[in-house]
Amino acid sequence: MHDKKKKKTWKDMTPGQRVGVFVTGAVQMGLLVAAQRSISKTPAAQIRGNKALWRAASFINFFGPLSYFLFGRRRGTA
Repeated sequence: MHDKKKKKTWKDMTPGQRVGVFVTGAVQMGLLVAAQRSISKTPAAQIRGNKALWRAASFINFFGPLSYFLFGRRRGTA
């Protein structure tokens, strides 16, 4: 009566699925590192909102770093 799906473990995955998991994780980590570095190096006046909040938000998978890059930085003034 319980039709619970068993979670797929690493050893249950095909080589292609393993590569996909690795690539997805690498992209996520790259975005996180890029966002954190940008927040550190960018003056507070060029960031919309609080730097600490953007730091915390950047830890949300994909959405956080992409949101920072799309909405958190002020553009135009050099």
